Amino acid sequence: MDLTIHASFLPQTDPDAALAFYRDTLGFEIRNDVGYGGMRWITVGPPGQPDTSIVLHPPAASPGLTDDEKRMLAEIVAKGSYFGVNLATPDLDDAFATLESRGAEVAQEPVDQPYGVRDCAFRDPAGNEIRIQERR
Repeated sequence: MDLTIHASFLPQTDPDAALAFYRDTLGFEIRNDVGYGGMRWITVGPPGQPDTSIVLHPPAASPGLTDDEKRMLAEIVAKGSYFGVNLATPDLDDAFATLESRGAEVAQEPVDQPYGVRDCAFRDPAGNEIRIQERR
């Protein structure tokens, strides 16, 4: 069996802010931007990796959610405890300095973790945690 990760989903609460963060701050390519029913799904991905994408989706787009469930989901997303993604780079200090200089919200400065990786973390405009590990 030959499996790859093709797309992962992260909730976004402000499509324009998400688009600016993933395009201008992280430097990702915009692969698709689709609107339907007053909502937007934006597909982004790292340059040079056309088969790997993140779909930024409206968190309340799931059919059948009650108003209470939509409210609770919005609160969890805003806290940054609902979703996240791990990225990797060969030079963590350079990536951290670049993203910090571009105004990304720092959640954790670069640190050697006790479980063997060196990483840092940022938050996207919806509150999702974006962790970046140093490739060794």
